[in-house]
Amino acid sequence: MADTSEKPVPAPRAHRIDHELPVAYRTVSGFVTDWAVNLSRGGLYINTQQPLPVGTVVRLLVSLPGASFPVDLSGKVTRTNPQGTPGQEVPGMAVEFLDVDDEKRSRIEAFVERLREALPADERRSATRK
Repeated sequence: MADTSEKPVPAPRAHRIDHELPVAYRTVSGFVTDWAVNLSRGGLYINTQQPLPVGTVVRLLVSLPGASFPVDLSGKVTRTNPQGTPGQEVPGMAVEFLDVDDEKRSRIEAFVERLREALPADERRSATRK
């Protein structure tokens, strides 16, 4: 008998935009400050020489320009790119936000949209990949 169970369809990735932001996160040795090199409403990519293992849950403090204090979030490492990996992506780790409340999500979405709108029209399409 054939397996007729449905496989879950992954949610589409949120539009992301390349932009550097300071971000702090906790490791076993304390808080580390690095740079996020792209951001979306669903997560960010942190440029780091020492990515945390996939599956690690981290506390993040993301500094959005113009905000009086950083956005305090939790996230899970979903992908790493160790130093020396062939390709063009910088070493680091992708972090998916977890349990983000509506206020924080709207602040992040508004910031990403402001950045996207500030780009020339021909660059908007390439800067907002899915």
